[in-house]
Amino acid sequence: MAVCARLCGVGQSRRCRRGQRQNQQDQGSDSDMDEEEEERIVGRRLGDASCEGGGPMSGGPNGGGGHVNRDGCLSGPGNPALLHPQSLSDLPPELLVEVFSLLPGTVLPNVALVCKKFRQILNTETIWRRRCVKEFGMEEDLRRMEVGGVSSRDLYVKLLHPYRHILGLWQPDIGPYGGLLNVVVDGLFIIGWMYLPPHDPRVEDPMRRRPLFRIHMLESNKAIVECMYGHKGPHKGDIQTVKLDEFSTKCNQTDYHRMPGGRQEEFRTWLEEEWGRTLEEIFHEHMQELILMKFIYTSQYDNCLTYRRIYLPPEMPSALMQPGLFKGTYGSHGLEIVMLSFHGSFARATKLTGDPNVPAGQLTLDVDLNQPVTLPDLERQRNIEELSRLVLGIHEQVQREAEQQNPSPPATEAPAEERDCDDASGAEEMGAERGVCLDDCQPGPSTSSGPPETQPFILPLGVMARNEVYPRTCRKCFYGTGLIAGHGFTSPERTPGLFVMFDDDRFGFIWLELKSFSLYSRLTDQLAHAHAPNMERFEAMLRNMQSWTS
Repeated sequence: MAVCARLCGVGQSRRCRRGQRQNQQDQGSDSDMDEEEEERIVGRRLGDASCEGGGPMSGGPNGGGGHVNRDGCLSGPGNPALLHPQSLSDLPPELLVEVFSLLPGTVLPNVALVCKKFRQILNTETIWRRRCVKEFGMEEDLRRMEVGGVSSRDLYVKLLHPYRHILGLWQPDIGPYGGLLNVVVDGLFIIGWMYLPPHDPRVEDPMRRRPLFRIHMLESNKAIVECMYGHKGPHKGDIQTVKLDEFSTKCNQTDYHRMPGGRQEEFRTWLEEEWGRTLEEIFHEHMQELILMKFIYTSQYDNCLTYRRIYLPPEMPSALMQPGLFKGTYGSHGLEIVMLSFHGSFARATKLTGDPNVPAGQLTLDVDLNQPVTLPDLERQRNIEELSRLVLGIHEQVQREAEQQNPSPPATEAPAEERDCDDASGAEEMGAERGVCLDDCQPGPSTSSGPPETQPFILPLGVMARNEVYPRTCRKCFYGTGLIAGHGFTSPERTPGLFVMFDDDRFGFIWLELKSFSLYSRLTDQLAHAHAPNMERFEAMLRNMQSWTS
């Protein structure tokens, strides 16, 4: 330990320690003999160490210097500074390169301030190459970059480090619609990918991605920001850090977003990308109005947006299923992205994308895991009255308990025909009742408190589903509430429903008042730099998200 302390330049000096040992000798202590023996053993090991292809370390009359070979072994003429280094600066440059390569890139600028020797060593490409690989996963891309004349040090110092704070997941401020942006190191670029749900109602299809901006050093020795929005290729853009966990983008050439055919052509192109069909193929009048409203609202931003950081929910050991991001069906509003998280005895789904009725950031589902629901046999599951009786019985009990704990006057409700959540508006377009059972469904008993064995499941007659194909078995069911509201998020109300866990990657929710069914499927994309530091930080983020659109 004494040798290690001197190696790092900390602890008492050699002269002080010898004086201390002399005092210990006077007191009859033999600790000085132990330390001297330790130094002799370390020195002997350094002198006797030999590496493949090299001989032992030996000293000359002039005390010539040694060096470290590729395998990290000391060789060459003996040098007292190498045998007994007093500080980190006494180490040879080759060993300092190895040490500095293990440090995070964020602390290397401070290391360069220590002395001229450290500053010169930090110009070594090996250090920065390893930091690029370790912190940003770059390896093959570095070779291509170096062939193009850009050093690993410039790449780290001028691109990766200055923009590292925008890596991860973000929610754009697009009114009620929100969104999901993932900023990643992608090849030789930092790219902001907007994640879009699959076309309605194909909830189990993979997500679609659209680049909104990119940053690179391909054409100069400095980082260049380019806007990728529109149909004419990359053009000048800008990124500004507003405050912690928030940044904004600006397009400097919005004429690149315009199309020769004017707004009509832009709308037709947007509709095909957003919905995968033409306006003539969408027969429901209310759905056409919602689509046109979204195009007018979102296109006015021209990719000049503000983004706020969001985190993936932390994993909880006792969680019903792994938390994460899911795509879900929301009636005429199409598919939307929600974040499923667990909070003690509750599971909550928060909207990352939203609509004019229930905007992004709001708590769309709140599930009470202390209130399991045992499904009856298949014949009784077909009866909506039977399911309503089970769920509403729990709902009334929960309300009574809540009123006893927190008495408050009842809220004013909007007329049912003015409220929309989600799945009800657009039921006509998707067809009539779809509560039919496959021939191979077998009725049987089920217990919600037992092991995760599957049980038969079928939607009641009269409940509308945008997906004709949904799982016919489930693991568990729980009482929960879903948020519905009028246009403009007016008269919001939590209405009772049934949360259905199908498997590890799919769940559903039956909205009893709306007689509609939402199916959710997990987002399987790998999302780096997106995990919350702790549960407290994640819950604070959820509270902020609700305030953004309230």
